[in-house]
Amino acid sequence: MADPMRIRAKAEGNVATVRVLMSHEMETGQRKDSSGKVIPAWFIQEVTVAHNGATVMRAEWGPSVSKNPFMQMAVKGAKAGDKITISWVDNKGEKRTDEATVS
Repeated sequence: MADPMRIRAKAEGNVATVRVLMSHEMETGQRKDSSGKVIPAWFIQEVTVAHNGATVMRAEWGPSVSKNPFMQMAVKGAKAGDKITISWVDNKGEKRTDEATVS
């Protein structure tokens, strides 16, 4: 399984700014290794963000997203102490879910 995501969520008024750094190789399937063989595609396909268990964002990604992607968003209605959960699924079926508390 991939390394944990680094999630920071900070509330200002009734909006929380959420920043996420995901650890993933994000291979496009178009590069070749040193012996000339194509490196198979391996990338995050779906990202889901939940605020206190309710989905607030769902994104579909493809192979053009960079290695170790960074994502930032604003979550309206979030306040200090609320939970932000971020999940992803890649094209090989691997999954990762991490959670942070809004500060």
